[in-house]
Amino acid sequence: IINNYMEGTQAEARDKASPSGLHFRDSKRKVDYVLAYHYRRRLAPHTPGAASPEPRRGSASVTPVSNGGTRKDHSEQQQQQDNGQRVLQEWPGLPGLEVLQLSPLDAVEEEKRLQREEYERNLLEAGLEIEKDPENKSQGLSFVRIHAPWQVLSREAELLKIKMPTKKMYEITEEKGILKTLNEIWCKLTEPLQPQVPQQENTKMKTLSYPFSREKIYLYNIKDKDTFFDNATRSRIVREILKRTSTKARNSMGIGTLIANNVYDAAYPLHDGEYEGQNDDMNERKLLYQEWARYGVFYKFQPIDLIRKYFGEKIGLYFAWLGLYTEFLIPSSVVGIIVFLYGCITIESDIPSKEMCDQHNAFTMCPLCDKFCDYWNLSSACATARASHLFDNPATVFFSIFMALWATMFLEQWKRLQMRLSYFWDLTGLEEEEDFLFVCFWLFQEHPRPEYETKLLQKKLKNKSTATENSNEFCNVCYFVYVFCLQNEKEKLTWSDRMPGYAANFGLILFMIMLAFSAVFGVIVYRITTAAALSYSTNESTRSNVRVTVTATAVIINLVVVLILDEIYGAVAKWLTEIEIPKTEKTFEERLILKAFLLKFVNSYASIFYVAFFKGRFVGRPGRYVYVFEGYRMEECAPGGCLIELCIQLSIIMLGKQLIQNNLFEIGIPKLKKLFRKLKDERTEIKEMDTNQSKDPQQWDLDYILEPFTGLTPEYMEMIIQFGFVTLFVASFPLAPVFALLNNIIEVRLDAKKFVTELRRPDTVREKDIGIWYNILSGIGKLSVIINAFVIAVTSDFIPRLMYQYAYSQNGTMHGFINHTLSYFNVTQLKAGTQPENSLFAQEVSFCRFKDYREPPWSPHQYELSKQYWAVLSARLAFVILFQNLVMFLSVLVDWMIPDIPKDISEQIKKEKTVLVDFFLREEHEKLKLIESFVARDKRRRRSGTKSRRTRAASFSQCQRSPKGSFTSFSSQHTVV
Repeated sequence: IINNYMEGTQAEARDKASPSGLHFRDSKRKVDYVLAYHYRRRLAPHTPGAASPEPRRGSASVTPVSNGGTRKDHSEQQQQQDNGQRVLQEWPGLPGLEVLQLSPLDAVEEEKRLQREEYERNLLEAGLEIEKDPENKSQGLSFVRIHAPWQVLSREAELLKIKMPTKKMYEITEEKGILKTLNEIWCKLTEPLQPQVPQQENTKMKTLSYPFSREKIYLYNIKDKDTFFDNATRSRIVREILKRTSTKARNSMGIGTLIANNVYDAAYPLHDGEYEGQNDDMNERKLLYQEWARYGVFYKFQPIDLIRKYFGEKIGLYFAWLGLYTEFLIPSSVVGIIVFLYGCITIESDIPSKEMCDQHNAFTMCPLCDKFCDYWNLSSACATARASHLFDNPATVFFSIFMALWATMFLEQWKRLQMRLSYFWDLTGLEEEEDFLFVCFWLFQEHPRPEYETKLLQKKLKNKSTATENSNEFCNVCYFVYVFCLQNEKEKLTWSDRMPGYAANFGLILFMIMLAFSAVFGVIVYRITTAAALSYSTNESTRSNVRVTVTATAVIINLVVVLILDEIYGAVAKWLTEIEIPKTEKTFEERLILKAFLLKFVNSYASIFYVAFFKGRFVGRPGRYVYVFEGYRMEECAPGGCLIELCIQLSIIMLGKQLIQNNLFEIGIPKLKKLFRKLKDERTEIKEMDTNQSKDPQQWDLDYILEPFTGLTPEYMEMIIQFGFVTLFVASFPLAPVFALLNNIIEVRLDAKKFVTELRRPDTVREKDIGIWYNILSGIGKLSVIINAFVIAVTSDFIPRLMYQYAYSQNGTMHGFINHTLSYFNVTQLKAGTQPENSLFAQEVSFCRFKDYREPPWSPHQYELSKQYWAVLSARLAFVILFQNLVMFLSVLVDWMIPDIPKDISEQIKKEKTVLVDFFLREEHEKLKLIESFVARDKRRRRSGTKSRRTRAASFSQCQRSPKGSFTSFSSQHTVV
């Protein structure tokens, strides 16, 4: 630990801070990771006779050092910590300081300080190098900067099996023929859209990568040990060490537990510098900001390789998926606009709309409410009928089939792109069988969460740290992991420990789903009661616009409820997952995703499902209406059908969520959190003169005030919900892909700006795929086929129109379709008290019409469902079955025709394996020839007698073979070829 506490050197050490803020004070060693914590030091009065006095550490306290200075005896410190006491003997520079008793609050701070000291001492033992800030105020914020030297990096890279570039490069086989020509034309056309980022000099060559091995270090292209491992890899290695380093205090395991116990506030890698400024120094963060994270470059492609290099494979895969999804929205948007324009063009030639708007067709409709509503002409709903034709036309069926195939092609193309990225990012290939050390370390990577460890601690199991004292220095890491695995095999939570959490999950999830349905029911009640109240109005304009007013206000209320419940459901899903106590972070993330998706799916689509499949189905008929709350009739669909209302509901909820939740919340909430955290730090931190504070804030100071990265779940979730809007009910709203495309163009740059400027740098995580999100996308794609089939068959008038044209029309046209769908009712059979009062209708009404297939009043089976109803119902069900099987068959056909792995990538993977084997054989052959030359020279020396016996023995030991026949234990000068 760099000694920054010695008197007389503090100001000098601070003045020598690294100009870039990315190195130690010697400006040579990189800062690979930063730990931040708040400290508080206060003296409490000590009463005579109090036991176990503990002094406060002065500002000039002595700490372990690695670059000179005073260092206390290690065993003495350990003995004092084990006894839980600090006896002040003689402190240089602080004469006469009294021994004081700590207050309870100070005792907590002292315990945290002891844990930090022990943890940092263990980090030193692991080989890391540490630099600390001076604690020269009564309370404040301090940072611990960590550097990993080459020995640690090489050791951990070998344990983690990190693939690193070797000296070997091989040629990538290019496509030939027409594909090559088309690719060249496409590259020339899209050249202005390419981001201006450094590219590989020779794109036709690829460097061969292989898991790092210290024994085969001669294989790797190591030009400079300081730059061989990039910043992302260095921080990943340090993070793994931080996760497995433990402390005896409270049996805490890793940095996650210490942060959960507030010993440290944060742990994060540093950004590569500022993303904007006057200096001309270019770094990857600034390059990403200029070419990716600005709205002004929305038209450019994403620099996926640079994103992956800076943020890691997991985040790189997210932005690659988002980019491909946005690109696929372009053709679907074009087709959606064509379908919408088709509806606009054919609206004048639509015969049912003309019949409904014709003033000469006197279709006298039954009252919409009891007592206060009058009879009305169907022609008054002309505007609704014409608007319905924009979305309810034959092209809608084609668009539904197209979108189902579009979803399949999108998923197939993503699998191909994912495989291509895996190849170029060195994520492909099966790992060979590893030795005991790597197996243990791999098991150790699945480290239990702090909450899981706390629960285990509460069970008070006594078989902790068995045989830890017997560990030897030769395999300390492996032995520690082995003990850890052994302990967790014995110490684990059983089903009885988790049963309360599972029961709470089941009950609360069921309650939350019912809450969403209750919100939908509440909006239904609002629509019914408001429509009835407005119908009582004496204002003619109010009564004539009842349906528009009720629909608009209800949709807005529903949107507000959806947004509020979305935030509540996100917090509830996280809390429910926590009380389940998952063991690992991966399990926690998967369970959280499933719960959040289930709740948000129900919340977002419950009202849309109601309008699509339930509204207007349980109204009844004149003379026998269905009532709620003893006086309010169930609401009916508009005269043009429920499809136009479904379109309004879907569009407002989709656009509202995208505009308010995905954009305003995503921009505003992080800024508010950052401002709140800054104000909180300024309020709690006492204003003191800090002579050691540098004038300019360092990079770790700037990164600390940024928002911590909490995962990609919110980013994926909003896109998955949008994917549902685009595919599930696209038959009712063909313009959904257009609005999704416009949103995603902004979303890509918004997320990019958030990652580059608003968030701390995330830990790099290597992932081969997007995980459970692909399964959710696939499930939504299959569900969309079924839902769109029912929307076309049940919600729209597509099937009734086909049935009329080919089964009931006398001339094979749509003339008379409106009259065919309307039934007759004898107004004298209305219930007493429900007839219109003071009817102002121009004609005396004997029969009114209502939309349904029922027998007329002069039929022997009056008002019963007619034969036409059953015929149309049979046609609807037949269409659902036919549509579903046809689209599913086409989807399977597309899936079969498009291979998951591109042919060129498959060939390159095979070629890479062959090149790797040849490279190893050649290197081993060169090594063997070198060894044989040493053996021959040694024999010649023995014959000439110029060497002593000791020299001959040393020469022979260098050539000693292992049991498997390979040569081992050579010096570096013998292995470098």
